[in-house]
Amino acid sequence: MEFDLDYLLRQGPALRAGLMVTIQVSAIAIVLSIAIGLAGAAARMLRVPVLNQAFVGYVEFIRNTPLLVQIFFVFFGLPTIGLTLSLFWSGVLSLTLWAGAFQTENLRGGLATISSGLREASRALGLTSFQYLRLVGLPLAVRVSLPSILNTCVSLVKNSAYVSAIGLQDLSAVAFERIANDFRAFEMLSVLLAGYLALVLSLSFSVRVLEHRLQAPFRR
Repeated sequence: MEFDLDYLLRQGPALRAGLMVTIQVSAIAIVLSIAIGLAGAAARMLRVPVLNQAFVGYVEFIRNTPLLVQIFFVFFGLPTIGLTLSLFWSGVLSLTLWAGAFQTENLRGGLATISSGLREASRALGLTSFQYLRLVGLPLAVRVSLPSILNTCVSLVKNSAYVSAIGLQDLSAVAFERIANDFRAFEMLSVLLAGYLALVLSLSFSVRVLEHRLQAPFRR
């Protein structure tokens, strides 16, 4: 069976729609997961009662259970306790919670690399612990942790393919549906690989540009 470019062109609208769903789910989950990571890292560093233990348990639970099972739990399990989400938001929530656990550890590691001298200087200037985190700690932690934050974001984009298991019509779901109906596996899998490669490379390039700009004040 030869590669059929005309077939791919005919499937273009459906593939573009699936790609847009993948981009939307991934983008929202990336933003929300970084927000969770910032909150979690702050709670862990400040050792906020209850919150600190809650984040420790959350991180351990997420890191030690399969993402696919987490997605099924959100979509099929939560409705049994009265929380029903759409396919789209089930996918977003699952990916957000998964990546949020890793971002928490990424940023907590970034905070740990900040010298004690900066913390002491902040206290000497009269900054509270919260002000230190907001003005000094977290901004520096984000800069230091950018490579690991990027790795988690890249993994999130690639793992977004799992949301097709619950029926969300993302890029993977569209491609596999066409394979099942038309038996054009080579064309669809080629597009699938190229699509995710383009998304990951675009994300990596954007973060590299951001990292370059953030490091500009420290270059001579």
